[in-house]
Amino acid sequence: MKHKTQIDMHELSIAMSIVRIAENEATKANASKVDLIELEIGTLAGIEFEALDFVWPSAVKDTKLEHAEKKINKINGEAKCNDCHTVFPIDDIIDNCPKCGSFSKTIIKGKELLVKSLEVS
Repeated sequence: MKHKTQIDMHELSIAMSIVRIAENEATKANASKVDLIELEIGTLAGIEFEALDFVWPSAVKDTKLEHAEKKINKINGEAKCNDCHTVFPIDDIIDNCPKCGSFSKTIIKGKELLVKSLEVS
């Protein structure tokens, strides 16, 4: 089990990467600030949402995103069984197929981590 500090450092690194991407795009658009950033993050992406919220103010301080609204669209996990082809929701990558019990699956959704959109001015 990771300690809280390790988790926060992981999310801080992710937050700083998101800020870097957003600032680069804002610069390309000749914008002085970002008003809204919309993210898509899957529940299987290994991100602790509360930790990301906690470190966000530190990551955006003195950047074009400092006063931006942050909107996160959570993408729930979904997999397809490689044996019986059932599509089913998953909360953890080790979940098995509810129909046949197989652990062989392909994850369809839930590992996303992307900047979906920015509103700039």
